[in-house]
Amino acid sequence: MVRAIVGANWGDEGKGKITDMLAKESDIIVRFQGGSNAGHTIINNYGKFALHLLPSGVFYDHTTSIIGNGVALNIPYLFQEIQSLIDQGVPKPRILVSDRAQILMPYHMLFDAYEEERLAGKSFGSTKSGIAPFYSDKYAKIGFQVSELFDDDTLKEKAKRVCELKNVLLEHLYHKPLLDPDELYQTLLSYREMVAPYVCDVSRYLHDAIQEGKTILLEGQLGSLKDPDHGIYPMVTSSSTLAAYGAIGAGIPPYEIKDIITVVKAYSSAVGAGAFVSEIFGDEAEELRKRGGDGGEYGATTGRPRRMGWFDAVATRYGCRIQGATEVALTVLDVLGYLDELPVCVGYEIDGEVTEDFPTTVKLEKAKPVYTKLPGWKCSIRGIRKYEELPKECRDYVKFIEKQIGVPITMVSNGPGREDIIYR
Repeated sequence: MVRAIVGANWGDEGKGKITDMLAKESDIIVRFQGGSNAGHTIINNYGKFALHLLPSGVFYDHTTSIIGNGVALNIPYLFQEIQSLIDQGVPKPRILVSDRAQILMPYHMLFDAYEEERLAGKSFGSTKSGIAPFYSDKYAKIGFQVSELFDDDTLKEKAKRVCELKNVLLEHLYHKPLLDPDELYQTLLSYREMVAPYVCDVSRYLHDAIQEGKTILLEGQLGSLKDPDHGIYPMVTSSSTLAAYGAIGAGIPPYEIKDIITVVKAYSSAVGAGAFVSEIFGDEAEELRKRGGDGGEYGATTGRPRRMGWFDAVATRYGCRIQGATEVALTVLDVLGYLDELPVCVGYEIDGEVTEDFPTTVKLEKAKPVYTKLPGWKCSIRGIRKYEELPKECRDYVKFIEKQIGVPITMVSNGPGREDIIYR
């Protein structure tokens, strides 16, 4: 049985907690795209963690955590992350790395930073984790695949070839120090040493696991609206954030994915640039940011304050549709208990016409939110475990969202802890 867990919006929907919960019932957890550019915050009996590359299932001793072929693999970062878990008392997790995963190189991070600097005011709000340069190289076929680390001659020749190409840009476009092929080759050899014990034919491993009836969880990073095809292009990430890509990024047949749990936030938040129709500002935004998440709405990777907004039914319905959501987990509902009324964006006004469909970016930039207001419940709902025990206004809000997005909400999260969950 294969399930995918993905985000419906801009990322930051609270997937880490839900994945951690679902991982308990899984044998294998696979990260299938993205790199260390976004983080999942998890709070459990070991403490509070921000995971970036590791799947959120690493805290259980019965699970195997896999870095799939679709991931941007920053090898030293992966090892720091494993070490930091061990340092905090977590038993060493079982980890496998796909032999077809590609390696995020130190120069990818440099190019990311140089390009943001060059674009200045027109930058994409990158986390400077090297993601765009990494995927550019992958599709330009000048990336390094993990399997290539184990062939000395090819590796040395390729390191030389890649440096020739990169040095033209470094010298003439960015006016920065050049790369040294020998140094690069040595770096690659050190990566080989680090990663060798974990390398595996992941696609074969998952094929066998499916035959044996194992439970597999595919974990996505970010959300629908950051997808390069279906998101708010060009203010998107560089790998597909959709559940459908889980089949490719893990190396399994698409028909094996039976359940797509899409995580939806009870309000909106976003990190980075791009259109955000229901965005709020000033004190109103600051109040929500301060109360939001656990310890406030700040990026798990960058610490940047997230942009805040009210629930956007247009974007979320689209996000769920494009993911193929079979069920929805609604998160951070407890945060909204301070409000007298809850605005929900139910339509976009574009050039005087109201639409309920999510448009392409050019039109999105012109969209103004059309709100419906619902009464607030004005109390804390933390600690409640039964749906029937939630205040009526709170249940009405959940039902309203469910009707708007057209997907059953099966889980409601009302606190940061592992046990703060209500099953419907």
